[in-house]
Amino acid sequence: MVIGQPAATALLLCDLQNDFMHPGGAYGRAGLGAAEIAALPARLAPLAARLRARGGLSIGTMFTLVPGRGGAPIIAPHLRQLRPFLAAGDFAPGAWGQAIIDELQPLDGAVEKLAYSAFWNTRLEWLLGRLGIGHLLVAGIVTNGGVASTLRDAHVRGFHCTLLSDGCAAFRPSVHDETVASLRHLVAVATCAEAMAALA
Repeated sequence: MVIGQPAATALLLCDLQNDFMHPGGAYGRAGLGAAEIAALPARLAPLAARLRARGGLSIGTMFTLVPGRGGAPIIAPHLRQLRPFLAAGDFAPGAWGQAIIDELQPLDGAVEKLAYSAFWNTRLEWLLGRLGIGHLLVAGIVTNGGVASTLRDAHVRGFHCTLLSDGCAAFRPSVHDETVASLRHLVAVATCAEAMAALA
């Protein structure tokens, strides 16, 4: 793996938020989690620190549920059916649950997102352009959702992308593996250890 200009590289952390990851978050309270997801912070934190030491950046994307009438979150019908436990206050703008988990702080930037892709109706492309970022190391959850959608959008926008194969996860390992395989024709794929070595 080659990282030509660390200062033009960002680690894009997709949706590694308290409401997804923390036992006290929305998904934790509902008993929904996966060991592969829980293992990500310990693998990604050293990479974020090394990239920052080389002049690169760490950017978080934060899935957000905007409050609607009476404070109830505006939830897409498919998500409401899939995750009926989501309630007022979950993934709310500025709330603890929306924030990226402490293990991956500090961040150099963050953007709220409303759908799978972190580029849809957000300021992410503008932010990356202003920061001089051309190469994205993409990690986070879930591989087949926000990660894959964001990667595809980044690719068509001209970013050089590397999917960190062990820096992302899904609720089922088979779904993760199938998604990574489907993306290999589109973007570079590397492990977190390979990215660390490239920044050594």
